[in-house]
Amino acid sequence: MNKLKLVFATNNKNKLKEVQAMLTNFEIVSLADINCFDDIAETATTLEGNAILKANYISEKFGLNCFADDTGLEVEGLDNKPGVYSARYAGEENNSENNMHKLLTELGDNLNRNAQFKTVIALNINKKQFIFDGICKGQILKAKQGIGGFGYDPIFKPKGYSKSFAEMDLKEKGTISHRGKAIQQLVHFLNNHF
Repeated sequence: MNKLKLVFATNNKNKLKEVQAMLTNFEIVSLADINCFDDIAETATTLEGNAILKANYISEKFGLNCFADDTGLEVEGLDNKPGVYSARYAGEENNSENNMHKLLTELGDNLNRNAQFKTVIALNINKKQFIFDGICKGQILKAKQGIGGFGYDPIFKPKGYSKSFAEMDLKEKGTISHRGKAIQQLVHFLNNHF
């Protein structure tokens, strides 16, 4: 039986690996796999808006079933920044080290280190759109811990855990993470409808 093919509108190999590990009943391909090297502008002011922009771009240009996500880190002590600007917090070059450094510098000795990661997924399939989201609450650490993961993972400790996302393997992180929760909703939906 052929697996249903879905384009995951990303060029982030780490995100792709995370999602492929969770959606094993489907053929998940990246933008590069469909020869899409366009820079899809994320101009919306919300995570949901950006996810929809990316998914619609792929559906309209390539006519393929696809899903796109946008993720933000919301830090209470920074008025929920960086939020929708998480990937480019320290500048357009999308550099995780610089982003973490800026966040830790701005947070300084602030005692309120509560934060949450939020992922919104827009799925375009058979000319219909569905939205899923996931949230993982936690704390911002004072210094990086661990070498795994990507993005802000080394400075984010999920609630109820003593280690950062960067100290977890893909499976452990996938069961509790914001993206994991959103993908679980996506998986549940796809498995029950396709």
